[in-house]
Amino acid sequence: MNPTFTYQQDQLYIENVALADIARQYGTPCYVYSQAALTQAYREYADALSTRDNLICFAVKSNPNLSILALFAKLGAGFDIVSGGELQRVLAAGGEAGKVVFSGVGKSVAEMRLALEAGIHCFNVESAAELHRLNEVAGSMGKVAPVSFRVNPNVDAKTHPYISTGLKKSKFGVAYDDALALYREASRLPHLKITGIDCHIGSQLTEISPFVAAAEKVIQLVDALAKDGIHLEHIDFGGGLGIRYNEETPPAIADYAAALLQVMDKRKEKLILEPGRVMVGNAGVLLTTVEYLKPGEEKHFAIVDAAMNDLMRPALYDAYHQILPLRRKNIPSMSYEVVGPVCESGDFLGHDREMAVEQGDVLAVMSAGAYGMSMSSNYNTRPRAAEVLVDGSSVKLIREREKVNDLLAAEKIFL
Repeated sequence: MNPTFTYQQDQLYIENVALADIARQYGTPCYVYSQAALTQAYREYADALSTRDNLICFAVKSNPNLSILALFAKLGAGFDIVSGGELQRVLAAGGEAGKVVFSGVGKSVAEMRLALEAGIHCFNVESAAELHRLNEVAGSMGKVAPVSFRVNPNVDAKTHPYISTGLKKSKFGVAYDDALALYREASRLPHLKITGIDCHIGSQLTEISPFVAAAEKVIQLVDALAKDGIHLEHIDFGGGLGIRYNEETPPAIADYAAALLQVMDKRKEKLILEPGRVMVGNAGVLLTTVEYLKPGEEKHFAIVDAAMNDLMRPALYDAYHQILPLRRKNIPSMSYEVVGPVCESGDFLGHDREMAVEQGDVLAVMSAGAYGMSMSSNYNTRPRAAEVLVDGSSVKLIREREKVNDLLAAEKIFL
């Protein structure tokens, strides 16, 4: 178990607070995060990269809560964004626009304008069409847009196909073999300034070798660009380092960073990384109450008040999350399907979980800090969960639970 979460006298704690106390005060479903775990993850990156010029850009899509963004900004982080809305979140949280890299395959004119006005660090360009649009938008504003290309190195990330982004068939990035010509084209456009190169091959990687293979191909391209007179200020190796959900054995942050630093060797370019899941995943849990225990002929069901709209990963990826009771009981255990109330057979949080639970008990769905609240929805007109941040013995509500009236407020009846 993550050392942030411990059993003390059969009660599950986050830092110095019993999770049962949080469930009583704020209700369920509820996301709860550890400030100590968030801080430690960032500092592990910062320490591992301290020997060279670097920028650690937190991937906002993994958890965009304003308090979490503000914490990382205070620690010195930059941010990797994929929408204009995420940029507005970063700025609202006190993040520096000059530390923002803008990724994504479908940047709109409005988003480009917003980012240029803010003065972001770099656009990670993902197609020739985007390159020309950005040049036009920057010219119309009397600005010069800083750009890098997100290069697709055709490296197998060995992860779930939905979150593998570095193969030739991916919608992301520009083909490796086309990159040199595209950089030459960019160098001729008057409203662009080439500043770097970017690569991101996927998410939840648990081996170092794909990172190294991709980094080596990027370095080869950087050297080819230099021979062509195109010199870069930064090299961005993206993110994707995985965490332990169940039996995975991902490398330590220090080992991952050391491998990339070895590839960089004595190069002078700034190193940019875009960690997301590894910064927040194991820092958070989703609390949920057992509404009913429903025995069946073939399976037994623990029906809880959290659902696929609260945590999409199990339904979307068949992802595994450990599920623990907030209070350990000396009662017989049974194997349960942990399911939610949404009207979909795919609405589950866990299969075949051996648990000693009763109706009314509260469970913690572990490793839920990344892509949990971030991907949640209002399917079945379900208000989204509250979010809470714990700092030692201090408990802070960082997002109020939605109300049904909030969901109806923007709709109009014209009958």
